[in-house]
Amino acid sequence: MIIGIIASVVSIYFIGLFVLAQYLQDNSIVDIAWGFGFVIVAVTGYLVMPEVTRVSQWTVLLVSIWGMRLALHLAKRNIGKGEDFRYVNMRKRWGTDFPRLKAFLNVFVLQGVLLMIVSMPILFVMTGTSNQFYWWNGVGIAFWLLGFAYEVVGDYQLAQFKKNPQNKGKLLTTGLWSTTRHPNYFGEACLWWGIFLVTLNEGRNAWGIIGPIVITLLLLFVSGVPLLEKKYKERADFKDYADQTALFVPFIGKKGLK
Repeated sequence: MIIGIIASVVSIYFIGLFVLAQYLQDNSIVDIAWGFGFVIVAVTGYLVMPEVTRVSQWTVLLVSIWGMRLALHLAKRNIGKGEDFRYVNMRKRWGTDFPRLKAFLNVFVLQGVLLMIVSMPILFVMTGTSNQFYWWNGVGIAFWLLGFAYEVVGDYQLAQFKKNPQNKGKLLTTGLWSTTRHPNYFGEACLWWGIFLVTLNEGRNAWGIIGPIVITLLLLFVSGVPLLEKKYKERADFKDYADQTALFVPFIGKKGLK
């Protein structure tokens, strides 16, 4: 029942986004909406669950802070700059045969399904009844804090670097960017593993591990790291940077290009 309500709200959310995107002729607004979608999942589940628990309170707090921050960050960065090149390329591949249907299925339906899968730790805790709070739930908060710090500070350092006109065409290789080539993506994966640990207060909630596994795989092999690595791999300065800096996990991750 609760999951059905959440799924219905998420469906309405993405259908609304699709309609807005067609009006704006910009499917990349779904990127801005991604983080806020998790807030909708967490808040909806929290409001309809029969009995609020401490773990559910922590979950909705952590997810809301992360999701709102990410949505605002991407909105500030992307609004007014036109459709992202990835979505422009999608339009070219789709051609003129049913482009809106293809956009609906390949962008909005797909992201809605992925969002629900990644949200599995949230779904389990919002349908649970245990009010127990174990030591590993606290470890999860620590993981979330580490991941959130990496994502926020990494984004801030990159934004400040780009503000300086003297850095145009250069790579940021200092600060958190000296510990991993993708601090913001590592941070996102880390905080989702933290959310999983926070929600792990019942045995059945262990199935929520699917969420952080999926988001980590997406960032590592689909929508995050590979796109940027491909974009810069032919640059000599990036090759030098890659030889000295971990790909994903700070300090101990794989170095060098694939």
